[in-house]
Amino acid sequence: MAEFVHREKAHVLPLDSIRGIAAVSVVIHHLLLMPTFLAVFPHNAWINCSFFRSAWLLVDLFFVLSGIVMSLSYVRGDFGRFSLREFMLRRFARVYPLHLVTLLAGLLFRLLRIGLVAAGLVIAAPAAFEVNNFSSFVLNIFLLHSMGPIDYLSWNAPSWSISVEFYTYLVFGLVILFAQRMRSLSYLYACAGLLVVGSLFVITFVLDKPSLGLQTDFGVLRCFVSFFLGVLTVMLVERMRPGMHPTVQGGIQLFTMIASIVLVSVVEAYPPASFLAPLIFAAFLGSLLAFPNAAFIPRMLVARPLVWLGRRSYSIYMVHSIVVLFAEYFVRALGPARIAALDAVSAGLPATLNLCVSLAAVLVVSHFTYLHVEIPGGKLFRNMAGSRSRLGGAAAPSAPPLN
Repeated sequence: MAEFVHREKAHVLPLDSIRGIAAVSVVIHHLLLMPTFLAVFPHNAWINCSFFRSAWLLVDLFFVLSGIVMSLSYVRGDFGRFSLREFMLRRFARVYPLHLVTLLAGLLFRLLRIGLVAAGLVIAAPAAFEVNNFSSFVLNIFLLHSMGPIDYLSWNAPSWSISVEFYTYLVFGLVILFAQRMRSLSYLYACAGLLVVGSLFVITFVLDKPSLGLQTDFGVLRCFVSFFLGVLTVMLVERMRPGMHPTVQGGIQLFTMIASIVLVSVVEAYPPASFLAPLIFAAFLGSLLAFPNAAFIPRMLVARPLVWLGRRSYSIYMVHSIVVLFAEYFVRALGPARIAALDAVSAGLPATLNLCVSLAAVLVVSHFTYLHVEIPGGKLFRNMAGSRSRLGGAAAPSAPPLN
């Protein structure tokens, strides 16, 4: 039996850092717009601005980045010996341990709340499960909760993107197998282009969506658009001619970075602009990949704090809703009188303090889950899959996942 072993590729540190910055921006977005906080705080936090209010769009940056990383890892150098089984096992080992832990943490929290309400220690209405019910829990277990069976966010809400991305991995793997069978990468890129164009067509003309903000309502199509644009970005970068002056390279990176920030900022006022986001993000990330030695931006993005954020970006994204949930209960317990007193000192002070403390808590918790859930959990799942492979006579994967 042929042995398929995908070797780990080197991290592109600037791309890691961008992922971390985007994850933190999504956390700030939710802290600014959480209904509980909007109702309780007299004034908004000091950094409330259109960019953070529309930072939900940065999920598409994650999707583009994932397409780039998967293409670098499983197409460049590995074409012709791709193993769908090994690829999906690695993807599962990468995303599932933390998803499962956050899902169980949500279940534990809600069971605790029911117990406290039943004991009369906490007043909550309704006390029982609402959208976070048994059926949605089972769908979350199988990562199917954003694939159409239900039309609402459930349990750990940010995991909707993990659901659609996992099954996008499957489509990506099948496309690679098809191109491998046809013995040409041209088929991979042709399929990627068809998936991008076809998904955009369905979103705009069939579903008649006013923006790219799909989640449980065919969010997988949104993922197809951005992910496969990432795949096409790697193809274009590999075909670029060398020799461009470093100043020009830096100018392209700066322009596409500013364009990305401006685009996110204008989406609040003009939602249709969101359809341009995957293309602009792909241009920015592609420029970082194409010009790693350009002045300023790549050097800035390899700063240790940003690389630290990038390594923990998945944990930051997955644990923040749980931290925000506790922050909501704390703010309610604090009471309107204390909040008003703080706000009287300086307008927006309590909202800003809540944002800073909550964000700091997210970073602390994400560091813990990165070290004690992501890394060991991924190793455990890969070892379990490897043991079953050896018992079945197949080769076991050996290298850790790239991202």
